[in-house]
Amino acid sequence: MVYSRDTELYRRDVKSRGREFTAEERETLLKPYLPPVPELLAPSKGSSRRSGVRKVKKRRQKPIRSFLKSKLHVVLYFAVHLVFGIYLRLRQTYHAVIDRILTLLYYHHRTPELIQKDVKNLSRLPEHLSVVLTLKGEEDGGLESLMEDVAELSAWCASIGIPLLSVYEKSGILKSNMRSLHSLVFQRLSSYFGASQTPSFRLHAPSYPSYPPSATTTPALLPTTSTETTPSATQPQRRRNINVLLLSSTDGRDTLVDLTRTLAEMSQSHKLHPRDITQDLIDAELSATTSISVSPPYQPASPTQMPTMPKNQETITTMSKEPDLLIIFGPYVKLDGYPPWQVRLTEIFCVGESGGGNSGRSGGRVEYQGFLRGLGMFAAAEMRFGR
Repeated sequence: MVYSRDTELYRRDVKSRGREFTAEERETLLKPYLPPVPELLAPSKGSSRRSGVRKVKKRRQKPIRSFLKSKLHVVLYFAVHLVFGIYLRLRQTYHAVIDRILTLLYYHHRTPELIQKDVKNLSRLPEHLSVVLTLKGEEDGGLESLMEDVAELSAWCASIGIPLLSVYEKSGILKSNMRSLHSLVFQRLSSYFGASQTPSFRLHAPSYPSYPPSATTTPALLPTTSTETTPSATQPQRRRNINVLLLSSTDGRDTLVDLTRTLAEMSQSHKLHPRDITQDLIDAELSATTSISVSPPYQPASPTQMPTMPKNQETITTMSKEPDLLIIFGPYVKLDGYPPWQVRLTEIFCVGESGGGNSGRSGGRVEYQGFLRGLGMFAAAEMRFGR
């Protein structure tokens, strides 16, 4: 119960803005009306009244429980990483061992006949094969290793009769080294087929002249696609040139941007009506960036007659169709700027972890087993183009 006298004294002090009483007098005035002080907050005997600090009796805590509560997330994080690390290492080791075994069992020995034997049971082969390669560091070979991979892929395609191979490398360094690449591919084809039966081939690149400027005058004989292992001596063999198309990131997104800008400028200048901009027009313009110029095929008069150059030596410009199969030599699917318009209906195959070593340093290595698995996947794929 608050007494009227204390209430009057308190209001008088409030009106005087605290000048009526001192702090000690106000504390004495309010002390009878305050609740009792708890025992835990009661001042100890040795404490000083001037400091005004009240010591709180601490409750004894269990150290083990406190440690588990504070470090539980660290233990769980380490356990999850340990389990997944062991799983990934075992998975990489398994793929590496299987890949080494398959390499020993199905090595081509740079013999086209063995390569043809490996793919003879496939129901179909791609007419246009595309690959995605990565430029490695200098410690892993750099440009020289990249060119070696292109040479090997060209020899494998020539052995099984794939007429067009497109190689995508993001930086475009292969385009500036077409002469050296042509020499290396020629040497590799010679080691596979022999000097007298080396297939004729040309290097192409968008906005670059083809190399060599004219087709080779001595194309090689490529095997027929017949299922017979020993074709008849009277049956003529098919002749086909090998074309290698070099692509980079500038042939993808940049090409789309340039085409869009060009069509917009032509529409604004009334050179092209907006109704004329159709999907067929865009498809034709984008396909023109990756078109290749090939010579007319050589037609021997008889199986025993040596091939001769045709009378009409004019080249025919063939629009390179979309790739039937895209093989990514890497641990995961990464197009890395590949021209998107050219892969609308393309089967994409990623070599995966078997494309690199167990250490993970040499990921993206081109191997014959990955090449064969990609062809096998394409042969077993079911094409559903819709309506």
